Amino acid sequence: MSSMKKKSLPLIIVLSLATWLWNEYGNELVATASNASSTSSAATNSDSQLEAAFKNQQSDLQIQGSGTVIHVLPDDNKGSRHQRFLIELNSGLTLLVAHNIDLAPRIPGLRKGDTVGFYGEYEWTEKGGVMHWTHHDPRGRHEDGWLEHRGNRYD
Repeated sequence: MSSMKKKSLPLIIVLSLATWLWNEYGNELVATASNASSTSSAATNSDSQLEAAFKNQQSDLQIQGSGTVIHVLPDDNKGSRHQRFLIELNSGLTLLVAHNIDLAPRIPGLRKGDTVGFYGEYEWTEKGGVMHWTHHDPRGRHEDGWLEHRGNRYD
């Protein structure tokens, strides 16, 4: 097998798996904001979708899921203020959550080890990705997102 074919095979497998997952579970993964609870099955499926997006360097994907807080970062106070923290998905992928606290309430008392549900827009980065748009859009131009923590929704 040529070197080019060997290099292309993993990409073809990942793309085929991502396509199958999207066709099989896409409606569960892109849930509406009115669906307050995420099942572990949907979280696992969103993990798969996020892993495929990371591997393929995709962005601008509206995704629902959950993860465990592994580090609470200082707020970003340049421009719009954002509460920032890192979460780890069941798959091991890490995401930076950038939650706009000028448009939505901050999550009070957030700690390492807490579980946070999310619905927002994924942006690829080489470190895993960023989840943002986890709030309402006052201009109505972007789909509303949210975060959930200890039974409370922050949007």
